[in-house]
Amino acid sequence: MMAGSSTIRTVITGVGVISPIGIGNDQFWKSLSSGRSGVGYLRSFPASDLPSRLAAEITNFNPTEFLRDRKFLKVMSRDIQLGVSAAKLAMLDCRLQAGGIDPERLGVVYGAGRMSTTPEELAEAVSEVTDEITLMSRWGEDSMGKVAPLWLLKQLPNMPACHISIDYNAQGPNNTITSRDSSALLALAEATRVIERGAADAMIVGACGSSISPVDLTKLSLYEGLSRRKDDPQRAIRPFDIERDGTVVGEGAAAFVLESYEHAVARGAEIYAEVIGFGAGCDGKGYNNGSGGRGLVAALNSALRRANIRPDEVGHMNAHGKSTQRDDLVEARAFHKVFGDYAEQLPVVALKSYFGNFDAGSGAVELAGSVLALKHGCLPATLNYEHPDPRCRLNVIHDGPHPLKGSVAVSVNRTSVGQSAAAILRTL
Repeated sequence: MMAGSSTIRTVITGVGVISPIGIGNDQFWKSLSSGRSGVGYLRSFPASDLPSRLAAEITNFNPTEFLRDRKFLKVMSRDIQLGVSAAKLAMLDCRLQAGGIDPERLGVVYGAGRMSTTPEELAEAVSEVTDEITLMSRWGEDSMGKVAPLWLLKQLPNMPACHISIDYNAQGPNNTITSRDSSALLALAEATRVIERGAADAMIVGACGSSISPVDLTKLSLYEGLSRRKDDPQRAIRPFDIERDGTVVGEGAAAFVLESYEHAVARGAEIYAEVIGFGAGCDGKGYNNGSGGRGLVAALNSALRRANIRPDEVGHMNAHGKSTQRDDLVEARAFHKVFGDYAEQLPVVALKSYFGNFDAGSGAVELAGSVLALKHGCLPATLNYEHPDPRCRLNVIHDGPHPLKGSVAVSVNRTSVGQSAAAILRTL
């Protein structure tokens, strides 16, 4: 088949999840299907003086079980550890053996967000620079020498893709998407284009994130809208519920192996789903959401056109569902603009109710939820949807897993300033 041919189909053959509700596909799906939340009180560090004491933490993660060489830990932030580990699980799941593909035909596209340093890493260097008059000279002459030489490698968002490409000798196209919450789906779209134009036979795709630090939690409380509920952490995140009061920080990663359909079939791979559509858009109106979700409308319409399906052919919507008053309402209005009357019938699930929000990574873990829902033929319930917001008017699945309606899934993500992405999957 000629490179660049639009008839090259892209399929998902591997999935790997590291999340607060389970490590590995089986544990992750078991938690989703049983309605088990991963939200609780912060345990990683004292939280009494922080704006929120809630978080969705991964408590049983040992990176040395996944890394090729434990010496790399010293240049890996928590985000990077999670992302590389999820990629290993996806590669094991797809059974693409070493030597089973030309290295130049295997690529990586990964999404990443903020990788914040901890105050402790720079405390010694900063402590000696207290006089504003001599600030620059003292920093350059004395303090810089007390910063670890490889410190920056733990903060660079392109490092997950770098480590993964080294692990699997992936010498094909390599890229990193840094578009906050929308990064995972944009990475999926980029990888699909790479395969469609014949530049690779397989791509490792995913995203990672961890917001479990005092610095991140404090920053996010200023503009993201964190839940202030203290009595019952597992009921804090309430997407599209009228009593929602904010999201909860979390951490996690998910990765996928994408292949051309011909390559997957030739090696006898199990196929989860085909990527049939994707789209992107941006509101361009900032935090006030003045455009009413124009970017998300554009992303959905573009994805539907590319997939060549009608809105009423979509079986379920995996919503961004951040659980803030502002963002959920804008998202719901965008759904109504795209789907019309069908918006009130379309089954909707919001998986942040299980594991919170963690920048680029949460979109990838949500997408994994839809892939596994297609595999198992049922849609998990959204947690804590008890008092529907009449302004949203959505069919939020909330009373236990439901049999899937159709074989087409749409997953969307949207940043606080309106950068939006949508992806459409279909089982074969």
